[in-house]
Amino acid sequence: MKKKFSYHFPGIVAYFFVLLFVYAALSKLLDFEAFQVQLAQSPLLSAYAGFISYAVIIVELIIAALLCINSTRLPGLYASFGLMVSFTVYIYLILNFSDFVPCSCGGILEKLGWTEHMIFNVACIALALGAIIILERQRGTNRQRYLILSGTIGVISCGLVIFLFISSEHIMKTENNFTRRFLQYPMEEDKKMDLGANSYYFAGAADDKIYLGNYTTPLILTTIDTALVTRTSFTSVIDSHNHSFRSIQMQVQKPYYYIYDGNVPVIYRGELGKQNAKTISYKDAYFNQIIPLDSARFAIRTQSSETQNRVLGILDLQRKSKVKLYSEVLEKQKDGIFDSDGKMIRDPATGKILYTYFYRNQFMEMDHELTVLRKLHTIDTVTRAQIQVTQLKDGQHKMSAPPLTVNKDMVAYRKLLFNESNLMGKHESRKAWKQAAIVDVYRTDQQEYVGSFYVFNRGKDKMSQMLVTDKYFYILIGNEIVRYRLYPSLTRHFSTGKAENL
Repeated sequence: MKKKFSYHFPGIVAYFFVLLFVYAALSKLLDFEAFQVQLAQSPLLSAYAGFISYAVIIVELIIAALLCINSTRLPGLYASFGLMVSFTVYIYLILNFSDFVPCSCGGILEKLGWTEHMIFNVACIALALGAIIILERQRGTNRQRYLILSGTIGVISCGLVIFLFISSEHIMKTENNFTRRFLQYPMEEDKKMDLGANSYYFAGAADDKIYLGNYTTPLILTTIDTALVTRTSFTSVIDSHNHSFRSIQMQVQKPYYYIYDGNVPVIYRGELGKQNAKTISYKDAYFNQIIPLDSARFAIRTQSSETQNRVLGILDLQRKSKVKLYSEVLEKQKDGIFDSDGKMIRDPATGKILYTYFYRNQFMEMDHELTVLRKLHTIDTVTRAQIQVTQLKDGQHKMSAPPLTVNKDMVAYRKLLFNESNLMGKHESRKAWKQAAIVDVYRTDQQEYVGSFYVFNRGKDKMSQMLVTDKYFYILIGNEIVRYRLYPSLTRHFSTGKAENL
């Protein structure tokens, strides 16, 4: 009886694997898009999701075919053994070297937890190895030969998965081929406040207070505590109204608030808590973006009167020659105006200035003298601005076709750039893109992609602006300000800067 069971055991194991692999392959094929998305979110195989999604299904079906034929059953068992070792090592790495785990690969094992999944795989390895030993003995094969072969296959399988893990991590963080990795539980909504209008924008934050400006009432500064409980406002009184204002805005940098319109151009400064704001600059420099560096010094973006290109500069009110332009900082690709368009922001924790281009996958970090410290890139592949520009008879440049916008809005905090992307990556759901904005997070002190997260719409309203503090992520959306509590998958990067999943 024992000999009879031993004789049939390899065949029983072979047909078990046939059933397992065929079922698994078909379940993946029936929901192939979901299978690709799951692989793309894998902490270990993100960079190879496209190739592996096809390879795993093909390999499973080939092995199943080998197991069904007597003459190829033994190679099929060796292949089954190697594949199950690979799956087991993959799960081990997931459980021990990852901060989160992706969804299962589908099929009947989708109902198992990852620990149970690993136990099942180990049992399958034992079955495959037992069947190999019995079949090799029946064929009179030297014991040392098949044990060495089994060991070699096991080592190769382990090495292959570890290699994919290491190289995928490198590609995802430094040479990404536009595959997003969505962070697990980066934040959770915990508070909101109705502002009564959708015309607010973030003017700054300091000392547990958030400051809001309003496009429709530009001289009103609104203060909200970070708990979103109390709200106060005051109307600033400027010392001169005799200007043809076009776009008045406010910024707060403790202990002052600044009111400005670069089209005039004029800058007012007032102390927080006081209504009166005095003119500190008039006709010193035209600008379309400005960041206060201290009480009398500003980083500006303007247009060169010589080249007509966009340039960055420093406006220093304490110097005799108040304006110094740095024409080499913004890189021209086509026209020098639209191709270099972007947003200049300041990291309030480090004081560094960042500039992110709207129409290409580049951003850079600068110091207070606008010296470029490093040039970095986002994970999409648009290296050159895809725009069409026409020059009119009066010399003005106009867009002749809608541009391909790469980066929509951004904010920086503690050496992280939170960038709202406008492009869909590989293996992403179109449905999710219609329901949410996607924010990609990058290190600003080195080339590294940290991860991404969704900010879901509220009805028809979409996020209009972001603000980040040590504990919270705030957004303006519709008539509301919404607060999200940040979780360690994001906040740990503020202090340690360690790469995710390491």
